[in-house]
Amino acid sequence: MPRVCTLLCIFLALPAFLHAADHAAADPGAESPAPASSVQSAPVPPELRSYAFTITVNGKPIDVAHAADRYDFASFDITGPVDIEITAAEPGFWDRGVDIEPWRLGLRATRSGQTIRFRLPAPAKLAISRPRDFLNHAPMLFLFAGRPVPPAPKGPNVKTYSAGVYHESLNPKSGDTIYLAPGTFLYGSLNLWQVKDVKVLGRGTIIYDGPQDPNTDQGWMQKPDWHCIGSFEAHNIEIDGLTCVLRSRTWSIQMKNSSDFVYDDLRVIGGNPNNANQDGIDWMGTWNGLVRDSFFRASDDVIALLGNWDGYNEADMLRPGQDVHDITIETSELSTSVSNIVRAGWPQKIFNSHNFTLRDSDILHAGIGACGQTFGLLGFWGANGAHGEHSNYTFENLFLDNWYSLAQIEQEQLALHNFTFRNIWALDQPPLAGSSIKGQVNGVVFENVKYGQSVASGNADIPVTVDASEATHYIPPRGPVASFTVDPPVVSVGQKITFTAKDSPHTSFTWRFGDGSQAQGRKVSHIFTDSEGTDLDGANGAGRFRVLLQATDDRGRPDSAGQDWVSQDWAAQGVVAVARWYSAAQAAGPMLPGLAYQIYPGGWTELPDLRSAIAILSGDAPDLTADARGFTRYATTWDGFLDIPADGGYTFHLLDRDGARLVIDGIEVARTGPPFAQVCGSPGNAMRYARGSLGLRAGPHTLHVEGLHNISQGSPRLLWEGPSLPIADIPAAAFSHPRQDILTR
Repeated sequence: MPRVCTLLCIFLALPAFLHAADHAAADPGAESPAPASSVQSAPVPPELRSYAFTITVNGKPIDVAHAADRYDFASFDITGPVDIEITAAEPGFWDRGVDIEPWRLGLRATRSGQTIRFRLPAPAKLAISRPRDFLNHAPMLFLFAGRPVPPAPKGPNVKTYSAGVYHESLNPKSGDTIYLAPGTFLYGSLNLWQVKDVKVLGRGTIIYDGPQDPNTDQGWMQKPDWHCIGSFEAHNIEIDGLTCVLRSRTWSIQMKNSSDFVYDDLRVIGGNPNNANQDGIDWMGTWNGLVRDSFFRASDDVIALLGNWDGYNEADMLRPGQDVHDITIETSELSTSVSNIVRAGWPQKIFNSHNFTLRDSDILHAGIGACGQTFGLLGFWGANGAHGEHSNYTFENLFLDNWYSLAQIEQEQLALHNFTFRNIWALDQPPLAGSSIKGQVNGVVFENVKYGQSVASGNADIPVTVDASEATHYIPPRGPVASFTVDPPVVSVGQKITFTAKDSPHTSFTWRFGDGSQAQGRKVSHIFTDSEGTDLDGANGAGRFRVLLQATDDRGRPDSAGQDWVSQDWAAQGVVAVARWYSAAQAAGPMLPGLAYQIYPGGWTELPDLRSAIAILSGDAPDLTADARGFTRYATTWDGFLDIPADGGYTFHLLDRDGARLVIDGIEVARTGPPFAQVCGSPGNAMRYARGSLGLRAGPHTLHVEGLHNISQGSPRLLWEGPSLPIADIPAAAFSHPRQDILTR
């Protein structure tokens, strides 16, 4: 069997599962075929039940459990495709749209008032929320649709818990097996203290709500009953099917000086209102670990590697730790409200590490902002005297949904060697922050790092600044290539369009059109029947559909270990289906290049309503810049015209730290979320992101942009994409404004 078949074979099998559903999606009048799956679930005790959502699967009610903060989850087992219906208790909850992740599955809901419906073709772990609403305090629903759990084993060292609520911790001895039946809810911890050969099986839930101070970091401590799972000098441990819910400010899973851990089908949900010190899984002086088919929602680093952590005083920080090595995370979904997906090293810390791999996984939500170092897929922070040799870190076959930056890598003493980023597919969003590599770092390779349809071939494409002992290396894809065209490039609702993949020998092609349907073949036709878009947020008569192409060479090729593997590539492009067109404006009088701006001094903490505000400064600028003439806290408006080069559906991407708003032809297209403070003393706010789409005719269109300058530096950043126009910053040449103020907001 292929080495990475656990995830890739699911990708290859999806067309068969989705075939019937595709016909129903392509023909809204067609009847959906009868579901062919059994559904099993266990009841949730009344004290844990959530009523924020009501769920049915194939018409069967499924209990929803409250996890932590505003997070809820539902667990059930299926044997095939199922129809899922979710009703939100809050009126209008889905009006802002529906985001179902992982995006690579191509799932899209239909919406009727407070209810959404979609078909799930196979077991999966899903995060469901509103578009770009995934930070702490965001309401989120996690669905764990699993395969039927094996029955309880038998034997003299087996302890079985039947469904129900328990208030106790698990303290197994060496050689013990613990089985938690579906519907088991246990308030406490799993303590693995100087034991070996332990198994924890079944489908139970541990709810950890400890005594930690919510305002300080005490979660690092190594002692029993301090984490959902804590281990010290434990070896040869297997944990299958467990759900961990974290409600206090502590690290979720912490292993110290332990080895040979296997986590399979693990589900971890951490919701900390203070949004800190709630890592997903920490490997401290630990080696030989495997995590597969698992789900993490953290309020800090999802995965952390350290030699030790014994406290914050100088002696504790400088105490050398044990090596960390041979850790693999695969076929999993990773999500955080803040910080990194993977973090290794820390200022002053002394340890070595090697052979870490994260592969075949989905990055659902990466943290935004910074803690001394900007957050990213990888944050390696070897600063302030940190010391160690670290080598062979591999990130491959990863899908980036909502994300922030790719990599922040720093090492001052000794060195980092051989960091590889291979087959990184960003499916629908540009990087919000740049990457950085500095210090004693060599052997950094970017192989087929891909944003949409563009493969990074140099530092500017990541983008990454490099001040390291060796330059970075770029390698093009070595397997099949996913790349496609759209004809005609201007798409109207109900119009037949053709998608054509770049020819690649011995390659099969699967398309996911972002409307819940798919097709196979190098050249396919499709019709978008509405303008709501993939996320059901096309409020202005134009909907952006996330079109994905998967190119697969399934002949099988040997890897370095002589085993077969499946080679694939992905490409993504937003396609805007237009139901309402906005005509170009008639510019009156002579025009000047650039935009006219106005400055409104004030101490606002969020972008205000400026319609009644009084500007005290004005001027002209070539783009979204302005001369505030000494003011440090103010709002700015820019007005003028945006020249649209050709008829088409355009998507505008707006980035800003303190708050920004984009209005085109009097229509609010995008507005960033409220300011989100960076942490650990990092100044300013994190970069926030919003986007929207419009159907625009060629020619000038009125443009109005607002930006708040409160505690952060920089102006709003505005990008566009459209027919035959890949995503890029809008050039200054596209802006103009009249000599007199004749603009309509």
